[in-house]
Amino acid sequence: LLDKVDEMIVGGGMAYTFKKTIEGVDIGDSLFDEEGSKIVAGLLDKAKAKGVQFHLPCDYVTADGFSPDAAVGAASDSDGIPAGWMGLDIGPESRKKFAEVL
Repeated sequence: LLDKVDEMIVGGGMAYTFKKTIEGVDIGDSLFDEEGSKIVAGLLDKAKAKGVQFHLPCDYVTADGFSPDAAVGAASDSDGIPAGWMGLDIGPESRKKFAEVL
């Protein structure tokens, strides 16, 4: 896709691999793709070389499990997602930033 876009938004489960790998953000029990983490730096380098603006979330909706009765919370990059919790969606600040791109 980097050959076809001017801007790229990465959210959902994929974002946690990027955030942990390139920014060292604590992601708690969120999805993390060990194999995928090995190509993150190269993807960002390719995006930069092609002039593609890369957008990642800065805050998250979190939960202590993936179930209807899970406790729900929020986290940001500065706080990180605590152990025992997982990121499930982007937070309100990320939604605002992504909306500006769209």
